[in-house]
Amino acid sequence: MSYHAPVADIAFTLRHVAGLDRLAEEGAFPDLTPDLVGQILEEAGKFAGERIAPLNQIGDRCGAQLVDGAVRMPPGWREVYRAWCDAGWNAVSAPVDCGGQGLPHLVNAACIEMWNAASMAFGLGPLLTMSAVEAIAAHGSDQLKRIYLGKLVSGEWMGTMNITEAQAGSDLGALRTRAERQPDGSYRLHGTKVFITYGEHDLTDNIIHLVLARLPDAPEGTRGLSLFLVPKVLVADDGTLGARNDVVCTGIEKKLGIHASPTCTMQFGDREGAVGYLVGEENRGLTCMFTMMNHARLAVGLQGVAIADRAFQQALSYARDRRQGRAPGWSGEGMSPIVEHPDVKRMLLEMRAKTEAARALCYAVAGALDRAAFAPAAAARASADDVASLLTPVAKAFSTDIGVEVASLGVQVHGGAGYVEETGAAQHLRDARIAAIYEGTNGIQAVDLVSRKLPARGGQVARGHISELRGILQQARSANDSGLGGTAVWIGQSVDALERTTHWMLDAVETRPADALAGATPYLRLFALATGGAYLAKKALAAMAELRAGSTDPHHGLRVASARFFAAHLATAAAGLEAAITEGAEAIGTAFGDAA
Repeated sequence: MSYHAPVADIAFTLRHVAGLDRLAEEGAFPDLTPDLVGQILEEAGKFAGERIAPLNQIGDRCGAQLVDGAVRMPPGWREVYRAWCDAGWNAVSAPVDCGGQGLPHLVNAACIEMWNAASMAFGLGPLLTMSAVEAIAAHGSDQLKRIYLGKLVSGEWMGTMNITEAQAGSDLGALRTRAERQPDGSYRLHGTKVFITYGEHDLTDNIIHLVLARLPDAPEGTRGLSLFLVPKVLVADDGTLGARNDVVCTGIEKKLGIHASPTCTMQFGDREGAVGYLVGEENRGLTCMFTMMNHARLAVGLQGVAIADRAFQQALSYARDRRQGRAPGWSGEGMSPIVEHPDVKRMLLEMRAKTEAARALCYAVAGALDRAAFAPAAAARASADDVASLLTPVAKAFSTDIGVEVASLGVQVHGGAGYVEETGAAQHLRDARIAAIYEGTNGIQAVDLVSRKLPARGGQVARGHISELRGILQQARSANDSGLGGTAVWIGQSVDALERTTHWMLDAVETRPADALAGATPYLRLFALATGGAYLAKKALAAMAELRAGSTDPHHGLRVASARFFAAHLATAAAGLEAAITEGAEAIGTAFGDAA
């Protein structure tokens, strides 16, 4: 089955949850009308469905191949990538002064979802290039910006993120790649990086690596890391390509999924040293890299949304065609389509509701990033930045978990056929699994949430967010519309649980850090369920208001159904999660320690 971008629901979420209309009203993007956004999304969806989606199974079967130190991409990928760049899709939210279109992150977030739904392996490369643009634009010297930004923004060159080393994993303080100062102001790098996405390929003539490394006199740990720009091919001041740099791909991984995305082992400085250029200040590299990582974490969350939506579309199509048994109330001839069976409906509604909640969360982060950059008042910009910081780990972890859960349900809806590669349902599950691991495992996101983001500003950002959720629920209660059923009550109970556990967590972080970390993952899940449920209620309220105004949009009924299902079937897990957060640490205790 091919992919059809859910443009209508994407646009509805952008406007009624993520605040796209508010941005326009505040004057940030005065020319960005709903009609223009709709046209952009329609064209993006068309390209995703017609050009990228056909590559998905080809890439899965053929994979990226390493031949004599060069990585060859699957058939058709280079041509589609070039057409994608020529259409300007790599430059949607990039700064205008370096060739970008300067559109909101919100619009680009919607496009990122579509690229990755069409083919996650395809969308992953541009995702990192866009993140590299963010880092260089924020921290690079004028010379680096002049030479590299334009080519990265256009997509003529691609970017990578080089962090992981075999002995270090997620412990960045243990990184060993070293950098040596040179008389001309450049640096020479020596070391090996592993799991480098799109570290080598034949889509572009140059690849721009952003590499964390350590200077000889650097402090220990993460405080001694610097960030360097290391091109695959050296670039002259006038932008022309020169000699090959001392950086090579020595191997690519054989992986569970995303086979067409080359995951490389990169060797820097096997000879005289790889030439690199400092980004930002010496020993402040992690600050610069976090600009790239935070952008990438939101994009990876969008990958979770994307793969979930693709899996849902395929499962729904299969369920409408596949006939088995006779569902209760079926009056047609012969066996009924399995979509008529209540338990299959339950699975499909769970897939849709989880996908919509994850989409709303990710778009809310993108909207906060836009307001942090463009809101007219400094206080509003600072507040939006705080919200984006708080919600980013939640969006990344929840959405990528949802990607796995929904793809697994997609296999289940297909039954035995889902376990057979021919249907394509299994590929979604295989592809989805990595997103919960890379760009910081979801456990790390939970630790980041409770140990850094939650205590920020004395917990006021989190309390403000909870107040926002309560405001949405008050609107739902005031709507006096039976169409929502018990939605406000059930989501309200999850928000109550979130408030209680937030108070508990803020105290535990200070006084019982081990207990806080033991409850971090269930706390993040509860945070996401309460937030996602409230956002779906907000969508449902907007849908019901349009129906009362005479709208005939066929999607409105499903928006209300998704909110009700999420509230009754998913948000009701809040009580169990609260117990796991506040009472579960003792059960973990010293398990698997020395005595095990």
